[in-house]
Amino acid sequence: MTALTRLRLTDFRSHASLDLKLDPRPVCLWGANGAGKTNILEAISQLGPGRGLRAAALPDMTRHDAAGGWTISATLDEDRKIGVGLESAGTGNKRTIRLDGAPASATDLADLIRIVWLTPAMDSVFRGGASERRRFFDRQVMAHIPSHGGVSGRYEKAMRERNALLERGRVDPAWADAIEGRMAEAGAMIATNRARVLTSLQAAINARPEGFFPKGDLTLEGEAEHAASEGASLFDIMDLIAEQLASGRYRDQAAGRTLSGPHRTDLAVIHRPTGAAAGEASTGQQKALLIGLILASARALAEQDDGPSPLILLDEAAAHLDRNRRAALFDELIELGGQAWLTGTEDFLFEAFGDRAQKVEVHAPED
Repeated sequence: MTALTRLRLTDFRSHASLDLKLDPRPVCLWGANGAGKTNILEAISQLGPGRGLRAAALPDMTRHDAAGGWTISATLDEDRKIGVGLESAGTGNKRTIRLDGAPASATDLADLIRIVWLTPAMDSVFRGGASERRRFFDRQVMAHIPSHGGVSGRYEKAMRERNALLERGRVDPAWADAIEGRMAEAGAMIATNRARVLTSLQAAINARPEGFFPKGDLTLEGEAEHAASEGASLFDIMDLIAEQLASGRYRDQAAGRTLSGPHRTDLAVIHRPTGAAAGEASTGQQKALLIGLILASARALAEQDDGPSPLILLDEAAAHLDRNRRAALFDELIELGGQAWLTGTEDFLFEAFGDRAQKVEVHAPED
């Protein structure tokens, strides 16, 4: 089981210095609002691929008035030493990574740590627009396939170039072909990754126990993802995306942006108990469904043969659940086996864990 047995923060957000010595059990962080509980979860999220729990810029995570940057040091499973940080604002704001004292890459970390999380900001995912649901799902994809972030970055870069070309008013066909070829290559990989994770996630949803957190039925509404789910090859999906882009140039030129491709895909979720779209469910049903999706994502990760069990970060999730639902959540987290980190304002929120979890009181930093 993957677990953090020590976590040290220096000048990260509100924490000038923090040192937690832990065991593999779930970690319950409790304390007043503003004590820095979510900041600890954000620090853990920096150990995985991507920009972390808040998608913040690297300098923004430096403690106010700190002389340099910030550092996060963690011990994984009592033997692997991980260091992540921004050593100083003058180094180009690149994240530095060290593994067992030697320079390392995000890919090296991804081989050791997978992370899924749920925050209050994600509560609106079913009520928001397609872009919000797409970001939510892509975070799950990146936890399962860490290279997904890099592929998405290549796609976005090529799309910005295409949009800039469209805005000029006159599109050079050869130039557009080259850019669209790069978009099609990256887009086909994005669609294939999404379809693969959707299959894995839906299987994990179906395998979850019936209970307080309802199951959902997921569909990716995008032509490339549909083709991937039907077994189309990577090259066929590339051709599909390239043809869409080429045929849509004049339409896109009038709009000033690219109107087709994987960046327009939506995630449709059906609340299985009622058969209604998740966006039409009650606030309580949406919250329970969202928790169920995160638990299923963690389950799918735990069942992978080639990856570590996940770290599960749940920010203020317990506060919105009644006593029975909290107990059910804690039981499922224990059954999953990966180390979970939870936050709450009061320690009684975690009493159903008993001695199966460790509680850490977080105090607000002194002025």
